[in-house]
Amino acid sequence: MASEITAALEVAGVERRRLLRSKVLGDYWALTKPEVNFLIAITTFAGFYLASPIQPFPFMLLIHTLLGTLLVAGGTGTLNQYIERHFDAQMRRTARRPLASGRIEASRALWFGISLALAGTVYLAVAAGGLSCLLAAVTLLSYLFLYTPLKRRTPLCVLVGAFPGAMPPLIGWAAARGRLDPEAWVLYAMLFLWQFPHFMSIAWMYREDYSRASYLVLPDGELRDRFVVWQTLVPSLALIGVSMFPTIIGQSGLVYSFFALLFGSVFFYYSGRFAFRKSNVAARQLLAASIVYLPASFILMILSKK
Repeated sequence: MASEITAALEVAGVERRRLLRSKVLGDYWALTKPEVNFLIAITTFAGFYLASPIQPFPFMLLIHTLLGTLLVAGGTGTLNQYIERHFDAQMRRTARRPLASGRIEASRALWFGISLALAGTVYLAVAAGGLSCLLAAVTLLSYLFLYTPLKRRTPLCVLVGAFPGAMPPLIGWAAARGRLDPEAWVLYAMLFLWQFPHFMSIAWMYREDYSRASYLVLPDGELRDRFVVWQTLVPSLALIGVSMFPTIIGQSGLVYSFFALLFGSVFFYYSGRFAFRKSNVAARQLLAASIVYLPASFILMILSKK
């Protein structure tokens, strides 16, 4: 009887340790912001694919580029949460994050983020070329040391953050060609503009949270409504024009133009709906539209490549 109880306790202990390890691994995975990295992977892939020859397609170089870029992105996400851990703890939306809730020690998260970032930049330098490595390093540094602190100083942080935020397709393009051609900047411009309505929807839905943590992502008082309108409508309208450039320069055909115009018009509709209603429901609809629009547009460009 005693041996059976001992065996049962041992089994329970093994199972408890297994669950604990899985939770810890899950927390470290969450530090890398995998939901953001999904979009980074898509846009990096789009830049690489559009810059590469179809035959023979450099599959191994693509894998190296995506792996290095995602390592840097994961390190950036982790270090961003390390820097903002005390402010995240004050927001309902982020209070349950591993660092904000105290499930992971700050020092361990710091070294984890540094290790990922360094590994990614070195990997890109060796496997994908110096230019892609440089672009990734500039993205990391500007995101952490310009955009992140500015979130508590000025609403212009959205503009500043859009510059490093639009880098992934340039990293992919640079890895494929070793240079940045004019077509690469079309991808950059699309991602740059997309970020404004996307972030405005988030900033509006969680405006009380941001205010509680002293983030100045939206102006106070009467300027706020005007700021939201301009930051939402103008970029989403400009996106329609920029998305036509692949056809203008001969990179895509009329089928692409039709669907790009359709996607852009739908996105602009939801942007306008949010800009003039300024409700949480309209903000959620715009957020959903933005999440669909970006990968759909880049996949459309990939499928329409001549």
